[in-house]
Amino acid sequence: MSISPFDSALYRDLFTDRDVASLFSDSADMRAMLLVEGTLAKVQGDLGVIPAESAAFIHRSALEVQIDPAALAGATGQNGVCVPALVAAFRKEMEAPEHAQYAHWGATSQDIIDTGLALRLRQALALIEARADRLLRALAALAEAHAETPMTARTYGQTANPTSFGAVVAGWGWSGLAHKDRLAALRPRLLAVTLAGAAGTGAAFGGKAAETRAALAKALKLADPGRSQHSTRDHVAELAGWLSLVAGGLGKMGEDLMLLAQSDTGEVRFGAAGASSTMPQKQNPVGASVLIALARHVLALNGAMQGAMLHRQQRDGAAWFTEWLSLPAMVMGVAKGLGTAAELAEGLQPQVTRMADTLNDPLGLIHAEALSFALAGHMPRPEAQAEVKALCKDAQATGTPLLALLKAAHPGLGLAEVTEPLAAMGQAPEEARAFAAAVAERLDG
Repeated sequence: MSISPFDSALYRDLFTDRDVASLFSDSADMRAMLLVEGTLAKVQGDLGVIPAESAAFIHRSALEVQIDPAALAGATGQNGVCVPALVAAFRKEMEAPEHAQYAHWGATSQDIIDTGLALRLRQALALIEARADRLLRALAALAEAHAETPMTARTYGQTANPTSFGAVVAGWGWSGLAHKDRLAALRPRLLAVTLAGAAGTGAAFGGKAAETRAALAKALKLADPGRSQHSTRDHVAELAGWLSLVAGGLGKMGEDLMLLAQSDTGEVRFGAAGASSTMPQKQNPVGASVLIALARHVLALNGAMQGAMLHRQQRDGAAWFTEWLSLPAMVMGVAKGLGTAAELAEGLQPQVTRMADTLNDPLGLIHAEALSFALAGHMPRPEAQAEVKALCKDAQATGTPLLALLKAAHPGLGLAEVTEPLAAMGQAPEEARAFAAAVAERLDG
């Protein structure tokens, strides 16, 4: 197995979102940083910080030059950052030292790397949101179609009350709408330029640090944070937290699907499933397993990302390196998880008959709570609850349905009404339809 399955030719279809992977390649990294260098020179030329002729030459060269990332590996390993080698290679490729001397004027490595990352994250988050919208649409369709499909709700792994499959699906999707709101609030803080110079003071920008930063932000269509972000990493940690919330929701969906698909439940089937190397009868829930594994991986990496907020003084290599080791994998995990979840939802096959069979326990114990509340309309609640609890034990001991025992004890009360499917599901159908309507309004309204 490779060091990272995300980069593995063997495992890439299992764990990798190829569109997002392209944004975290070495070549994409180089291209983003060169774009920052070229745009920085352009705005500095406009502001008179560097000669306009040199600025135009550097800007054009940054769009045209090709630099092999592998050629920078040795210097990067020594320096801890790639920018010194990148700038040296860039200046050499320009073959115009009179102009090249103004490249990277006043900036520091973190300015270029972090701003380049913001450019790539902007594209990655757009892809992630598109996958999230696809998932929301698929879940909304399921929730609407099965708003009144009764099934057994379970708490602590035990039979609880009747619910609807549509409400279960809505439970997987509601947080996705909240995540869209969180992302909208996060974007301006995250997708911002970093431009503050060596110690975060902007001293080398000739008194035009704030103007240069604002102009660079406008040119790159990024936000201007109005300050140095070198050692205040809350915006990056906030992204990691958001990714963890999304991954956690996907993992919960995966866990539920694993339980609903297991052989003794069989309440759902997948449109596509994995094969066993030796057992012909098996259809392994690979997609659901991927959701769970990716969620665990993202949640584990979030611990490292939150710890990386502890930047020492004005810059901290160890904390910054921790981000590099953790954040790309978190972005990849969430992107792949959303795509996998959408495919699962689009191909999911609820086994309505099996759900009904599971729900229709001959003893009817699943209706115990509803029956106790119905009985409480005729006696104090504690007494009603105690009586139903005792009758549940009698039902299990004698094999007599709970409803029959209650009817015998309280003839004429009409207790059977509360066991009718629509009544027994409470607000579950409305919950399912409300989710479907919310998705339609948010995505299409």
